[in-house]
Amino acid sequence: MNYNEILDQSRPYMGNVCKSCPVCNGKACGNRIPGPGAKGSGTVAMRNYDAWQDIYLNMDTLCENKTVDTTFEVFGHTFKYPIFAGPVGAVNNHYGDSYNDVSYNKVLIKGCKEAGILGFTGDGVNPDIMVNSCQIIKENGGMGIPTIKPWHKDTYFEKLQYALNSNSIAIAMDIDASGLPFLKNANPPAGRKTVEELKEIIDQTPVPFIVKGIMTVKGALKAKEAGASAIVVSNHGGRVLDGTPATAQVLEEIVQAVDGSMKVFVDGGIRTGQDVFKALALGADGVLICRPFVNMIYGAQEQGIQVYVDKLASELKDAMEMCGASSLKEITRDMVRCQ
Repeated sequence: MNYNEILDQSRPYMGNVCKSCPVCNGKACGNRIPGPGAKGSGTVAMRNYDAWQDIYLNMDTLCENKTVDTTFEVFGHTFKYPIFAGPVGAVNNHYGDSYNDVSYNKVLIKGCKEAGILGFTGDGVNPDIMVNSCQIIKENGGMGIPTIKPWHKDTYFEKLQYALNSNSIAIAMDIDASGLPFLKNANPPAGRKTVEELKEIIDQTPVPFIVKGIMTVKGALKAKEAGASAIVVSNHGGRVLDGTPATAQVLEEIVQAVDGSMKVFVDGGIRTGQDVFKALALGADGVLICRPFVNMIYGAQEQGIQVYVDKLASELKDAMEMCGASSLKEITRDMVRCQ
């Protein structure tokens, strides 16, 4: 099966909101929660997608005709591509009851590992979500990244033990989840963190720590001060606050501000290998993609992951060949044009 055939196959299983659209641009799901939409208008998710379409590739084929290398090194490990599958939680509520978080993560982590990339797992109110996802990562040799919500530090440290037992190569916190209603109402209080609070958490996390949800230079420098090894430029898929810019619009200035002192990843509306190329040209080290992986899993399990990764890889390689880059390090800012 190809990508579009798997999309077709996924539709009967996707619940009432996600339509497995041919182009996942946020227009059909809008402000639908439960569902993959936003607590607000949903326009930020659309803006995320549209911003990548407003960046153009500068084609240049007057260059050496050699094999393209897409290998990606991070945290002491090498992967086939600079691509991660982003975290998603409560899949049965948002996408349909064919999967729950445990069965979804079993497919996600195994399928990503087999495809040569990494998957992030999500978190939720039910503590079993973290327990089970970390066990799945452990069963796959630590090849996955557990994402812990910005809980109160006592809750974080409880979940940290499960994450460390997974032997994962890194641990993430999606600080942008502070805008989700269930975090706002958590007891003990959860959500926003001071630099000092985040530093205490990072200091007691003995593996690389990724802060997801950075949208400003100021936020990036705060994460750096707290000791983060990496950040994800992210507005939580446009789901938590109306009126924010697209991730593509703020990526370059954040990259310039941290100046190589930490890894910079980006998500939000990235759907093709050409989008991956654009993100790397703007300075990102790698990208996270979430919603299309859900469709692929609901449509064809691990095979769906492999088909989508192969599609992204082919598109990325083609963009590199046609723009004059033979390795990821050779992708430079002058290979894209921003409007």
